[in-house]
Formats: sequence, structure tokens, C-alpha cells
Amino acid sequence: MERLWTQNFVRMMIANLLLFTSFYFLTPTLPLFVSEMGASASQVGIVIGIFTLSAVVIRPFIGGLLDRVGRRSFVLIGLLVFGLTMYLYNWTAAIGALIALRIFHGLSWAVSTTAIGTAVTDIIPPRRRGEGMGWFGLSMTVGMALGPMFGLIVLDNSSFHLLFLVTTGLGLAAFVLALLTKMPFARQKTGGKIVLFEKSVLPMMVLGFLLAVTYGGITSFFPLFAEEIHVNAGTFFIVYAITLTLTRPIAGKLSDRFGELVVLIPTVSLIVCSLIVLSLAHGTGGVVATAILYGLGFGSAQPILQSAMIRVAPADRKGVANASFFTALDLGIGLGTIILGYVSQLFGYRVLFAVCTVFGIAGLLFTLFLVKKQRSKLQSPA
Repeated sequence: MERLWTQNFVRMMIANLLLFTSFYFLTPTLPLFVSEMGASASQVGIVIGIFTLSAVVIRPFIGGLLDRVGRRSFVLIGLLVFGLTMYLYNWTAAIGALIALRIFHGLSWAVSTTAIGTAVTDIIPPRRRGEGMGWFGLSMTVGMALGPMFGLIVLDNSSFHLLFLVTTGLGLAAFVLALLTKMPFARQKTGGKIVLFEKSVLPMMVLGFLLAVTYGGITSFFPLFAEEIHVNAGTFFIVYAITLTLTRPIAGKLSDRFGELVVLIPTVSLIVCSLIVLSLAHGTGGVVATAILYGLGFGSAQPILQSAMIRVAPADRKGVANASFFTALDLGIGLGTIILGYVSQLFGYRVLFAVCTVFGIAGLLFTLFLVKKQRSKLQSPA
């Protein structure tokens, strides 16, 4: 069997973990930083949302360039700029300057995540793609889970200055690891226009968008809901991270053996169950149950979707395919957070999570549709 755990794979996995942990330090802390600057509620929304918008705009172009000129330069430039941008938060004192910085930060995030996500698909052996993407995706979602928790710990015990120094250090450490990594790349034909969208991955984009809405709803509004029901929000993130660590690689192996769709049906079903539990939760028991179910569901679904995407995309368009997929996730999280914010303001958090459940059910129905229409294509040999 071809080796998965090479030095290059391990370095890319750790670099990705550091990148995502660094970024998600800001999920619960940046709104506090903006508010401390005297910003209004609408300005807070602009500062948060402009990041996603800038990432969405640049991703398709980066995907096309990755397939033309290779991955390494974009990985290194993206990570270096990302780390330095984190440091500049310490020197931002006006809302206008902060918005401009967020645009620049969003661009570096789009470049680095798209390039790393594409480069690692060249490193993973094709016959172990599901397993490899499961382990690699673990670095992403563990960062999503641990970042907010550690961000709050640093801020509670120190200051925004130290917070931004820590995130800068994490970003630059990711850059050093990437610098030491060999990234294979077979240069493809360069004639014609740069492709900005890969239509073969549209089914994965649609499902990714629907599930990303639920993720945006939980990560953005659960801490506020936890205060309302007098539960420590950190409990959710800890249990969620442990669940991901223990179960996510197993889902990748199962997808290699039985096919992505066979595994997606139960994982999306778990997401729906977790959201129902959360909408009815009144204490720690419900929160823990939600973290376990959502960790099993979303934590498994995302890398399986990415594995399916790489399987169906043409070999010379993996960069565009990754860019298209991550754009769908960005839109789901960004637009979902905006929509759900209005829902929570009008009807409260329980209705918000009920709306997330509707998006999860839509994702499940779409998965069942894919089982009927796309089974042979998604499960074809690599």
C-alpha cells in the first residue's frame, strides 16, 4: 500500500492546523475588539462580513493560477502575508483602517487555504484519498474547535496585544513548515483563459454550502445561547474537538472502502439530529450531546465532500475545484451568519437553530438525490 504518512504530508497537516487555529482565535474575540474601538453594531457586522466577501472574490482566480503555475509560491506567499497581517491588528486604531486590513486579511486567507488544500491533494496517494483527506481535514476542524477556546483563554488572562502576537506566531510557524515541504506539481497545459469555476464539483458545492450555513450558525451564536442557558461555551468546543480527533479518520477510511455517498448519508443525518437536540437543549447534557453528534456529522462530511470533489474534477483543474468548493463554504458561513443574525434578533436562538435544522434537512434530501443521480460517478476508481 502506498505511504500516506510522509514528512511532506505531516508538515502540511500541521501547517494547516496552525493556520486554522490562528484564524479561529478571532471568531469570538474580534467582535469584542471592534466593539472596544467604539464601533456600532452595523460596523461590527461590516468588519466581520467584509473578510468573507474579499475571500469569495479572489478564490476563483487563485484556483485557476494554481493549475497554471503550481502550488508552492501561493502557499508560501499566502501564509507569510497572513501572519504579518495578524500582527497589524495591533496597530489598527480606526474602523476604516480595520476594514481595509480585513479585506487584505481575507485575500491572504483565500490564497493560503486554497493553495494548501490543493497542494495536499498532490501529496496524498490516490488510493488513500478519503483516508488522507480525513486526516488532513482533521487539522482544519480541530483548528476551528480549539481556536475559539484558546482565543478566549488568552484574552481572559491577558490582552488583545498578546492575542495578536500569538496568532502572528502561529501563522509564521505555518509558513516555516510549508517552506520545508516538497510540493509535487505536474505542470498542465497553459493555453486559453484561466478557468474560474469547475462545474463538475457543483453537487459538492451545493451540499457544502447548506452544511456551512449550519456551521456558521453554531459557531457564531452558540456562545451567546450558552450564556442564555447558563452553560460554559468552552464545554462544547472541547467535546467537539475530542469527537473529531477520535472519529474523523475512520470516516475517511470508510469512504475509501464504500464510496463517499454511502458515508455521507449517515453523517448528514447526524448533523440534522445534532441541530434538533441543540434547539431543545436546556443544560450541559444537551450541549454535550450536540457537540458529539455535530462532531461526528460535520467533522466527517467536510473531508468526504472534498475527497469526492477531487475524485470527479479533471486532473488539471484541482486548483479550480478546491477554489470553487471553498467559495461555497465561505458563502454558506458568511451569508448564513447574516441571515441567522436577523432570525435570532426577531425570534431568539432556539428558532435560529431550528432554521439551521431546515438547512440540514435540505442537505440530507440533496444527498439522497445525489445517491440516485451521481453514485456511479462519485464511486468510480481514481
